[in-house]
Amino acid sequence: MSKISIVIPVYWNSDTLEMLYDDMKEKILGQIGDYEIVFVDDGSGDNSWEIIQKIAAKDPNVVATKLSRNFGEHAAILAGLSVCTGDCAVTKQADLQEDSTLILDLYESWKRGNKVVLAIRGERDENPVKKFFAGCYYWLVRKTINKDMPQGGCDCYLVDRKAIEVLKLMDEKNSSLTLQVMWLGFKTEKIYFHRKDREVGESRWTLGKKIKLVVDSMMSFSYFPIRCMATLGFFFALCSLIGIIMVIREKIVTGTPILGYASLMAVVLFGFGAMFIMLSILGEYIWRTLEESRKRPPFIIDVVKRHDDEN
Repeated sequence: MSKISIVIPVYWNSDTLEMLYDDMKEKILGQIGDYEIVFVDDGSGDNSWEIIQKIAAKDPNVVATKLSRNFGEHAAILAGLSVCTGDCAVTKQADLQEDSTLILDLYESWKRGNKVVLAIRGERDENPVKKFFAGCYYWLVRKTINKDMPQGGCDCYLVDRKAIEVLKLMDEKNSSLTLQVMWLGFKTEKIYFHRKDREVGESRWTLGKKIKLVVDSMMSFSYFPIRCMATLGFFFALCSLIGIIMVIREKIVTGTPILGYASLMAVVLFGFGAMFIMLSILGEYIWRTLEESRKRPPFIIDVVKRHDDEN
């Protein structure tokens, strides 16, 4: 009989964890057969860890995992995948924004032979500004990285044991786990669901983390930034050549003196700005190369508590 692991990254989710477990218990846990729920506390500053242990005391199928500090959601999910024992694993957010019954749909798709099942947001009850910027990110991903990225995006997914082992081997830092899953290339199906607005708790998905996700996605999966630098350099070189020819022609034909300190300085400063942008992009690549060469683990597990370990 197959076993499914439900991996839930936890970061300041003390106000939703018990509600989340009760919702899964009511809707799906009695229907999926053999299961385990892997809660991963990603260095939360509230009492999330205590609540996870409280839930584990009620359900022997709960695996309480605690990281040594905050490593980010990408690392927390990888940590959960590294300790899970299921034939497949599904990721789930702890913010109650997707219905727990979605797991049943993903599991049924896996039983039909799909090794990767993506949960796509067909509709989302969130404010227009958030939806607009999320749409811009997914549009950028489709145009520069992966043309198969769904328009609504994908936060949750199910992966087969074979896919889990490949993800563990990749061991990449500063990357997008969703894009890694899509990159694997196994037989994939897409399941659409309605994402609700967050009603309990406060999101810790800050603007800085969103910008980092965009940079990580571009740097890890696309050569677009390098090609953009080359295109911009060629454009500036072409413009400067045309400008030189026009100035010389003006001097020869009409005798106009070559003046314009202010305009010259504006062009010089603009050119220096463009060069510094290019250097910063190169610096991002160099720093990421250094980060990978250090061979530091993407996460450090402090505690793993299973029911079997206590007996």
